Amino acid sequence: MTVLDGLLQGIIQGLTEFLPVSSSGHLSLYQYFTGNAGEGSLFFSLMLHLGTLAAVIAAYYQDLWKMLVEVGRIFTELVRGRFTLKTDNPSRKLLFMLFFACLPMLFVIPINGLVAKISGDKDIVVEGVCFLVTAGLLFLGCKAPAGRAGVLKMRPKHAVTVGIAQAVAVLPGISRSGATISTQLVLGFDRAFAVKFSFLLGIPAILGGVVFEIGDAAKAGLDVPLLPLFVGMLAAALVGYVSIRLIRWLVLSDKFIIFAWYTLALGVLVIILGVIGHITGGGAPDASGASSMISTVSGAISGG
Repeated sequence: MTVLDGLLQGIIQGLTEFLPVSSSGHLSLYQYFTGNAGEGSLFFSLMLHLGTLAAVIAAYYQDLWKMLVEVGRIFTELVRGRFTLKTDNPSRKLLFMLFFACLPMLFVIPINGLVAKISGDKDIVVEGVCFLVTAGLLFLGCKAPAGRAGVLKMRPKHAVTVGIAQAVAVLPGISRSGATISTQLVLGFDRAFAVKFSFLLGIPAILGGVVFEIGDAAKAGLDVPLLPLFVGMLAAALVGYVSIRLIRWLVLSDKFIIFAWYTLALGVLVIILGVIGHITGGGAPDASGASSMISTVSGAISGG
C-alpha cells in the first residue's frame, strides 16, 4: 500500500462516513478495484473510522461536553438517591435517548465475523444489493413530511427504532447516516436534530465497531505501512469534518434526495460488475492490473 492509496482511502472514508452513501461500501469497492482487498484491508478500514470519529468529536464537542457534565450529575443523584429518568433537560434527555438507540447494536455482536468477511472479501454483489437498500431508505426519508419534533419529544421507542436502522447499517453498502437520518425523518423529527442525533449516535457505534472487529482484523492481518495509515487517518478526519457541515446543509436545504439517486445507480452498476466478475471468474483485480487499467484510461484521455 502506497501513501497515495492511504490518502485516497482516507478521503473516501471522510466523505462517505457522513454523506449517506456508505463508507464501508465505498472502501470495499476501492479495495476491490485497486487490489487492496484481503489481508490488512479490514484493519486499515477500522483505523480510518477512528479518523472520522475525531471529526465528529470536533464538530459536536459542545454537545458532548454538556452530556459529560450530565453524567457527573447523574452519578451524584444516584449516590444521593434522587435519580429519575423523567427530565426536561435537553442534554440529559439526549444522553438517555442515545443510550436506548445503542441497545440494538448488542444484537450485531454475534454476526461481527460475517460482516467482517463480507467487508474484506473479493466479491461486491452483496455491496451492490446493500446500496439499493440505502437508496430505498433515502427515498422514504426524503418523501416524509417535514417534522418539527426535537429531543424532548423523543421517546425510548423512537430511539430504539433509530438504533435498529443503525444496526442494519453494519452491512457494507447500507449507509449508517442515511439509515438513521431517514428513519428520524419518517418518524417526524426536525431535520437539524436528525442530523445531530445521527452523528452523535455514530460515536459509540464507531468505537464499538473498532473494539469488536479488531480481533477479526488481527486474524486477517495487521501488516499495514505506518505512513499510509497516518495519512489516511488524517485525511479521514479533515475531510470528515467538512462532510459533517456539508450534509447538514444538504438536509436542511432539501437536497438529500440526490444521494438516493446516486446510491440507486451505484447499486445497479455494482451488481452488474459483480455478476460479470462471477461469470468470467476474474474476481477482484490485483494492484498491477488496476494500475495497468488506470494507465490505459489515462493514455486514452491524453490521446483523445
